[in-house]
Amino acid sequence: MRVAFVSLTTAHHDHGDWYARRMRAVAERLVARGHDVTVCCTQWWDGDHPAFDFEGVTYRRVTAEQAPRAFVAKLPFVLNSVRPDVVHVATHPHLAVPAARVAGRLRRVPVLAEWWARPDDETAPPWKRRWAARAPSRVLVPSRTVGTTVRECGAPDDAVEVIPDSVDMAGIRSASVDERADVVYARPLDDHANVEEFLLALAELRQQEWRAAVVGDGPARPDAERTARDLRIDDRVEFLGTLDPAEQVPILKGAHVFAQTATWEPFATNLLRALACGCVGVVEYQADSAAHELVEEDPRGALVTSPRELADEIVDAAAMERWTVNEAYAPYDHDAVIDRYVDCYERAVDDYGFF
Repeated sequence: MRVAFVSLTTAHHDHGDWYARRMRAVAERLVARGHDVTVCCTQWWDGDHPAFDFEGVTYRRVTAEQAPRAFVAKLPFVLNSVRPDVVHVATHPHLAVPAARVAGRLRRVPVLAEWWARPDDETAPPWKRRWAARAPSRVLVPSRTVGTTVRECGAPDDAVEVIPDSVDMAGIRSASVDERADVVYARPLDDHANVEEFLLALAELRQQEWRAAVVGDGPARPDAERTARDLRIDDRVEFLGTLDPAEQVPILKGAHVFAQTATWEPFATNLLRALACGCVGVVEYQADSAAHELVEEDPRGALVTSPRELADEIVDAAAMERWTVNEAYAPYDHDAVIDRYVDCYERAVDDYGFF
């Protein structure tokens, strides 16, 4: 199958963008399955050549600079030259979706949109969001929480499909165990990290025996470290900075509890990885976070609303058996999730043939 991805930016432009990294991973895993994948994007490679191959994926230039209006205007012509069987477009910018739909109609191929939820998404004009939600054949979202947002923007119920992020279950099973921490928090330390709630919960347990690790870096880290000092728990909280998934896994396998307190999360990938590593997941409910979805049906997980409740659940978790792998999360393995993408593409192609 020939799949054309559309995205103004890629992981090569912004290594910290969760959706861009997800798109790159999906594209490269599709190539590993034998599919032909082209990413239509802003140029990120050197030179004046219009296309560049990297890790089996062809990146084709739409514009040389990140200019959303020019990108949207040129996109239908670039897609027409790619001749895909299915178009998979990011909703950033929003108008890229109807632009891709123009090319899809010309070539008679389905257009699927991946909803790139962003913290500032609601600042976009409502008509742009509605157009992005209604134009594609299907809207792919990482969680039910994002799916609710998309439906509120006008997407039909039957057009919204949840495809979650994935983890490397084989790598988790074979990884070593690093027992440096009993309780772990992992997420970029940005304005939405809310790591102070985690630290406040640990302070409630000052008289207990525990060691904690904070994985992640960002502008909120200095304040978090200062909070740990002010709470007089800095001698038991280790700030590890940014670690890639392979570096995180041994620490998660050695831990017993993973705490999730972020105020914004379209999909809690770090929490998923921790749960697959056998951690007991404790999630502080936040209106703009989908993290609660991962523990609602997990008999070992818990949903809380305050640092005091978070502290209580950490104590209660001590009575649970320590695991280093939780096979209940095998359906989130990379291969299983890629199967869901391929199935979605095939159904979209089949359905399009009826019209």
